[in-house]
Amino acid sequence: MRWKTVKNLKADRFKRLVGVKPDTFEKMVSEAKRISKLEGKKTTGKKRGPKDKLNWYDRVLMMLMYYREYRTFAHVGSSYHISEAQCWRIVTIPERWLIKSQLFHVPGRRKLTQSDMEWDVVVVDVSEHPIERPKKNRDGIIQEKRKNILTKAKL
Repeated sequence: MRWKTVKNLKADRFKRLVGVKPDTFEKMVSEAKRISKLEGKKTTGKKRGPKDKLNWYDRVLMMLMYYREYRTFAHVGSSYHISEAQCWRIVTIPERWLIKSQLFHVPGRRKLTQSDMEWDVVVVDVSEHPIERPKKNRDGIIQEKRKNILTKAKL
């Protein structure tokens, strides 16, 4: 799934496919762009190396696809026609930048436990139990002797 196919979807469909609302996605892209300029190459002169194949929308979409769908880097990379290693780089770099920005942090466990919310807990027993069925043995299966089978076949 590429940005071209996702950008024209309605907000609820976009959230269902990508995992975040379109406004949040735009904020993520703009924050990744902003930090990339700050973290960019320190050398002066020409930018070396090949030009990027993917724009920022596709990079952030790839990162969200990796986390939302639990796909491997090889699978996500094959969707974008890039190698597994390049996919890993593209996913981890914006991830580090978005973590560094602290705009998209979930509150920690301590903050969640100190909240005024009252939790209802339901415990479900999901332990394994043996299946109750009769044991298989030779007495339960009627077998005819080999000699009788051959004699009946000749008749």
